[in-house]
Amino acid sequence: MNKARSIKQNARPDALPNFRNLGVTLRILLICNGLAVLEALLLANAWGEVPLHLIQIAALLSPVLLTTLLMLWAAQPWLARLPYLKGVLAVNTLAVMLTLITYYYGGDLYHPIGRDSSYFDAARYVLLSIVVCAVLLMYFRWRSQVLSHALHDARLHVLRARIRPHFLFNTINAVLSIVRAQPKQAETALEDMSDLFRMAMAEPQDLVPLRQEILLGRQYIALEQLRMGERLQVEWQVDAQDDALIPPLLLQPLLENAVYHGIESLPEGGSIRVELRHSGDELLIKVENPCAVREAVLHTGNRMALQNIRERLELMFDVEARYHVEHGKDFYRVEISLPYVREGTA
Repeated sequence: MNKARSIKQNARPDALPNFRNLGVTLRILLICNGLAVLEALLLANAWGEVPLHLIQIAALLSPVLLTTLLMLWAAQPWLARLPYLKGVLAVNTLAVMLTLITYYYGGDLYHPIGRDSSYFDAARYVLLSIVVCAVLLMYFRWRSQVLSHALHDARLHVLRARIRPHFLFNTINAVLSIVRAQPKQAETALEDMSDLFRMAMAEPQDLVPLRQEILLGRQYIALEQLRMGERLQVEWQVDAQDDALIPPLLLQPLLENAVYHGIESLPEGGSIRVELRHSGDELLIKVENPCAVREAVLHTGNRMALQNIRERLELMFDVEARYHVEHGKDFYRVEISLPYVREGTA
């Protein structure tokens, strides 16, 4: 069984982009079409000639670009194992070959009858494909280097904000209050707290099994129930395989926000609803809690913890992860959607 992925395994600034990532594909399409518009502007002598040149450029660009993206998607597992320079060479070779094949089998569309400059045109198109590949790969390398620093900073914030000091003090006081009357429950609580801190101080990882996050969340709730008793209830709705992989410490901060900024402010307490659902190629996570009317406004504590989660999702999954917060007069809901990844396929 494949273990959780560590940041030491894949944090390579010089690695090729993941060509199966939707955000990477969208950026390639946008940059290539932007370069096509720029070339059309440079070739035109008047504004009226721009659309004609753009159509001529798109006639060759579109089939080459779409075919290249499809083949890169299929070759992604192989490309991921190559050293960076060999990967760059492979991508450029593929783009050049597809450009030449499209050019020579495109008929009169690319080399009209009566023109003797077919070799010049072929060389020009090959050079353009190499330039476009270079621009794209340099952009993604620069972006990877920038994001690697941002990801490192985000992980440092996670390490600092994983366990709040007042949670530690409250838990110790709760255990002390029952250690004589209920020694078995106090022992269980100390074991839960030990597991929680062990997970918090473990080596940072990119993805961990969902079952681990659920267990951590249940242990955290059990500790909070020591001091809140029946005021704190949690309704779990799990409709996903427990071997799904998610970012570490994603669920516990959501539960902590629900407790401190929701249930704790209600004299009668309330119930937190946690929904984990597998839908197609996505894993849906929803945490909803009641809150007092005056607590409906987002607190600084909420903003820090939830912004940290939002940044981590964006850095790891780009546009393939969605994050949505909804709050009303008496409820607060966080919904997260991320790609469904299982152990053994990551």
